[in-house]
Amino acid sequence: MSSPKRLLLVKLSSLGDVIHNLPVVTDIHRALPEANIDWTTEAPYAPLVGLHPAIHAVLPVHLRALKSRWYDPAAWSQFFDDKQKLASRRYDLVIDTQGLTKSAIVANWADGEIAGYNRDSIREPFASRWYQRRYAISKEMHAVERNRALAAAALGYEPHGPCDYGLPTTWPLPTDQPAGPYVVCLHATSRVDKYWSADSWVELGKQLNSCGIHVVFPSGSTKEFAQSQYLTKQLAAATALPGKSFPQTAAVLSHAQAVVGVDTGLAHLSVALKRPTIGLYVSTQPALTGLYSGGGSVVNLGGGSREKPAMITVADVMQHLDVLSGGAPV
Repeated sequence: MSSPKRLLLVKLSSLGDVIHNLPVVTDIHRALPEANIDWTTEAPYAPLVGLHPAIHAVLPVHLRALKSRWYDPAAWSQFFDDKQKLASRRYDLVIDTQGLTKSAIVANWADGEIAGYNRDSIREPFASRWYQRRYAISKEMHAVERNRALAAAALGYEPHGPCDYGLPTTWPLPTDQPAGPYVVCLHATSRVDKYWSADSWVELGKQLNSCGIHVVFPSGSTKEFAQSQYLTKQLAAATALPGKSFPQTAAVLSHAQAVVGVDTGLAHLSVALKRPTIGLYVSTQPALTGLYSGGGSVVNLGGGSREKPAMITVADVMQHLDVLSGGAPV
């Protein structure tokens, strides 16, 4: 296809997957600077997608809200409004980098030819039937590179160089920022088996405090905030942060000396902001969906399973924090 002017990217969720798709926007903008790039995503992630300066419009959908409130007429009304907004837009090409049946259905709401993975490359083979153009992309590539490769194949360009998440590099100082240097510790995650123990977080915090480093524990829910408060009370210099918007969270992460996090979406956001980041993979494997550097310093530790969790020690984390900081005291 020559010189497409209007493009739609489909990546609905979750947070880490959405962040892994940001380099696609950067690649397309470099290769086709005149193209208007829209993106449809689950409503909670719309503010994050909108942070990329090359995005023309973000079109939120509320599938999760419908799933949890299927009995609510207002949820169905919102669903049909989302569908109508997409149906009213004409695109030269729609690119579904998610490869799920639900994302393929949403892609079909828009008016335009759809590109996606072929049956042998896709997560849910049935979804490939919804595409007019199908591409073979290796499943052995990291998710970031799979996304980049699919978009490049569909649009006929070659992605060059390391991935660039495209997010702004400067952020205002958070109003609740600690006075001195701080490390952000992302303890919360969606699955219990991904947790690093509270005792480990406390011990890490004590060692950071002994080096003159404040510890910040962000939270995304009331339950997570309670856990953050518990951890904070065990330390001499720590702050528990309640839930924040994506721009506010990005500001907190961007000014951190380093970030340590379990397998959770905000750790990927830290990487996208080019902060030194350590990922703790207690029960998951980081090879295909782990932290993926866009120019910053990244370390993935662990790589276990639910049946055999990885043993990640505080000493391991402190050693790699020292490496990421270039030998500066952390």
